[in-house]
Amino acid sequence: MKELVILSGKGGTGKTTITASFAALAKSKALADCDVDAADLHLLLKPKTKIESEFWSGQTAVIDADKCTECGLCQELCRFDAIHDYKVDPISCEGCCFCKNVCGEDAITMQENMSGHWYMSDTDYGPMVHAKLDIAQENSGKLVTVVRQNARETSQAKGLDLIISDGPPGIGCPVISSLSGATVALIVTEPSLSGMHDLDRIIGVCNHFGVPAMVCINKYDINMENTAKIEKYCADNNIEVISEIPFDNIAIEALINQKTLVEYSGDVLLAQQIKELWEKLNERLSQN
Repeated sequence: MKELVILSGKGGTGKTTITASFAALAKSKALADCDVDAADLHLLLKPKTKIESEFWSGQTAVIDADKCTECGLCQELCRFDAIHDYKVDPISCEGCCFCKNVCGEDAITMQENMSGHWYMSDTDYGPMVHAKLDIAQENSGKLVTVVRQNARETSQAKGLDLIISDGPPGIGCPVISSLSGATVALIVTEPSLSGMHDLDRIIGVCNHFGVPAMVCINKYDINMENTAKIEKYCADNNIEVISEIPFDNIAIEALINQKTLVEYSGDVLLAQQIKELWEKLNERLSQN
């Protein structure tokens, strides 16, 4: 089973728009939305939820008032200032367990947090696993792992050949969880200063995990000078620029109408270039 993960060093490069088009073009695949902090692939693919499961992760301290002698030691030693009047503020608590360990009366317990939900759904394009992390919750990398594991199990059960994962932006823990063990990474960038800077960082992560990376320069014609710099950077680092896609307002129209780009405007140049990009990627996947 192959896994293609689409990444971007920064947000807003068009990663999800391209992923949704791949979903419409690819055959025998499952879909995974690994951007659990700000999931949006479902807006285009309109999944119908079959299974909804809670995601429990992280801990919060709770003080048992019947056991507490109000000695004040926990309040004094809490580095996060999370305990006031012998009550724990769940927002400030980092779940470090230090207060529990120093409490001489065994009055503090650690309770696991309900941090979000993950879903197994059906779409018109195939099975999809996605998730939503609740507000102010952490451990999104762990939730990404849950999404990928269930996408893999679904693919195996249905005899599918490919998983297409819409990864999160940046280089943090969710990206590492999305990338490790993938077959190929497609990095979608744009010719802006922040796009160029973050491209270098995400390629470094791909190299660290030994995942072959290819670059797609989206909206390449908004700054030809920066596009040339990206091309030179990729050439110097032996990275293939697999596609250069121009800016076109038709992409915005497709999003407004909640349709994938290749379905909304299949005959325009932009859609044709995304189809060609998918054909090239499919060929690369067969070689890995």
